[in-house]
Amino acid sequence: MDQPYTRIKGGACAAQGFFGSAVSCGIKNPESDRLDLGLIYSEHPCISRGAFTQNRVKAAPLQVTQLNLKTTHPRAIITNSGNANACTGPVGISDAKTMAKSTAKLLGIKQREVAVCSTGVIGLPLPMARINPHYEDLVRKLGPKNGGDVARAIITSDTHEKEFAISFPIGDQRIRIGGCAKGAGMINPNMATMLCYITTDANIAEASLERAFKGALEHTFNRITIDGDTSTNDTVLVLANGAAGNKTIRRRSKECQIFEHALRFVMNKLAKAIVRDGERVTKFVTVKVKNARTKPDAKKVAQAVANSQLVKSSWNGNDPNWGRIIHAVGYSGALIKEEIIDIFYESKPACEGGLQGKTNPEVLKNIVSKPSFTITIDLNQGKAEHYIYTSDLSPEYVEFNRSEYAYWKQAKEDGFI
Repeated sequence: MDQPYTRIKGGACAAQGFFGSAVSCGIKNPESDRLDLGLIYSEHPCISRGAFTQNRVKAAPLQVTQLNLKTTHPRAIITNSGNANACTGPVGISDAKTMAKSTAKLLGIKQREVAVCSTGVIGLPLPMARINPHYEDLVRKLGPKNGGDVARAIITSDTHEKEFAISFPIGDQRIRIGGCAKGAGMINPNMATMLCYITTDANIAEASLERAFKGALEHTFNRITIDGDTSTNDTVLVLANGAAGNKTIRRRSKECQIFEHALRFVMNKLAKAIVRDGERVTKFVTVKVKNARTKPDAKKVAQAVANSQLVKSSWNGNDPNWGRIIHAVGYSGALIKEEIIDIFYESKPACEGGLQGKTNPEVLKNIVSKPSFTITIDLNQGKAEHYIYTSDLSPEYVEFNRSEYAYWKQAKEDGFI
């Protein structure tokens, strides 16, 4: 479905009626002036949908937000980086509620209308003494042009902020969808996958938003992986405030299809940006599985290959090692027949019928040496397909993740340990 999308500025504040702000609290390092506390707010009531980590260890803010979503729709999101507020017990729940309560009071809305999200180091209490003095400043700075500040306030190991927004017509009105995301490590296709906040000014029915969100989710944030890990805080939230003034978008209507396609477009841009900015990755790889016996089989194969450390290491070394790919196919749990499997690097066959293909290895090496390429695995057993966006695994990834000693040293000085 081709649509005349116009890219616009503003990220999560691009839609009408949404405002943002961010301040520096020194959450991870009191000597730092980087933005680490952000706020998104709609001047109009919203409807919303959310998706959360499948990890059974869930951070305090995620628990609070999930509970709130059962009874109301948020119209504000307060979010911080530097500390995940995960595995912090009753104190963590109390701190998350304090963040929501303090924000709601200043905005003049209900506490349950404030979603709370955190990201950062697991296992330490939030330094509330450094956060609490900044709520008034956060609310005072709210504005429609501060989407970039919110995007910067949520990044941790990311190398840059990630935001994207578009406008497009529905009927006589233009609709805007924008968002921001963070994520560089602990990324795996097991919803959710990171922090992501999507806003839109579309006037849309709840059932329509539910349909559009689920459809877009399945083909975007549920199709990315970097290291196979799923975090304790992963959250995707979408808020719609109806400020565009269009006729209400109803489920199964042409307008709902247009909206879902646009939402998927924005979410796909953000999902790909996360993989491209994975912790010290050098390759963006699309793994496609086709002609599988069933959809679950196609998904199993794609995930096994995309998460294989051996496969990812070979990509980092510019090595077109199809043997590692087919061995991952074999242990994926899918029903396959080795003797009919074909594997392609771009359009070049590396494996034909389970055996070495006829393509010159240097041609394959040139493909794997590129920063972006596609692997296609043809199981030749049916018609089911699946794809995943993934990355390589570099020595720098290991080095980067070896220690968080500096933060634990600061935590000791703060009296947390």
